[in-house]
Amino acid sequence: MKKIAIFGYNRLSLEAITHLDLSQYKILMVEMNQKPLKLVSEENVEWLNIDFRNDDELQAIGIGRDISVIFCFFSDDADNVFLTLSARALDKNLHIISIVENQGAAEKLLAAGANKIIDPYEICGRKIHGLIKKPDMTNILDHTVFGYHDLNMAEVEIPENCSLIGRFISKLALDDYANLILMGLVNKDQNRELYFSLEEKQHKIEAGDILVVMGPTQDIQLFKKGVGNV
Repeated sequence: MKKIAIFGYNRLSLEAITHLDLSQYKILMVEMNQKPLKLVSEENVEWLNIDFRNDDELQAIGIGRDISVIFCFFSDDADNVFLTLSARALDKNLHIISIVENQGAAEKLLAAGANKIIDPYEICGRKIHGLIKKPDMTNILDHTVFGYHDLNMAEVEIPENCSLIGRFISKLALDDYANLILMGLVNKDQNRELYFSLEEKQHKIEAGDILVVMGPTQDIQLFKKGVGNV
């Protein structure tokens, strides 16, 4: 079981915990200030109060030994930079993810050794855009990025007498059948070429065409079963 440390007790860290699959990860919730940590009570969440500025305390909780990922979720960019520097010095292979409040701090975090920078404001803006422009894809990503479901791609061949035959590919809504995204089409009449951009292509589905779909394995299996029931 992978071990993850989340530094900083706030709404963002609590939200991260609720989305992580606790059957796959052991979570350490780390806070420097003494306060009641009662909002989340999970079997695989351990609450710790340590001074992140002390390398001995960081090593004591497992950095440099068995922690594979840390999240730096302090509200102060300076604290996240300091923690990143300290953690990177203790473990060159540690995966470090940090939030950033001010754009100017992003370069400092990367220079300190962070692998990934998260800008909550940028994510919020993209999420709003996604909900408006591509709601189906946004929904799929919401349900897959934190490990609740596995994400796979599969080819689904259209059989004879399938109910999808004759429908325009641009009008095909896979959420009517399962929680899937249509990634492309292999046209049986055009040298088995794969088309990834489908929004502008007015192709009618034919028997023998292959749909390339992405989504959780269970939903892919349900869709294949539905397509096969001609």
